[in-house]
Amino acid sequence: MRYVLSAHAAEAIAERRIPLALVESVLQHPQQVTPERGGKNAYQSQIDSGRGRIFLLRAIIDDSVDPAVVVTVYRTRKIGKYWRTA
Repeated sequence: MRYVLSAHAAEAIAERRIPLALVESVLQHPQQVTPERGGKNAYQSQIDSGRGRIFLLRAIIDDSVDPAVVVTVYRTRKIGKYWRTA
């Protein structure tokens, strides 16, 4: 996927110390894509922290444009809140 980071997303990635390689991995191969408000989508994957904890990395994307715009990126342990089961 071709994408650009919004200023907010770049700041969030830096402040939250999320490796850019991890963000790129989720954008290229998300485990799930779920609809969000405003016509955006959440590209998300469950990630092993390496310390025995699993967290969800979510990237909120406006993929209706080319290149797609990454609006924000964050990680959360509230997997059940965001993970969709069929």
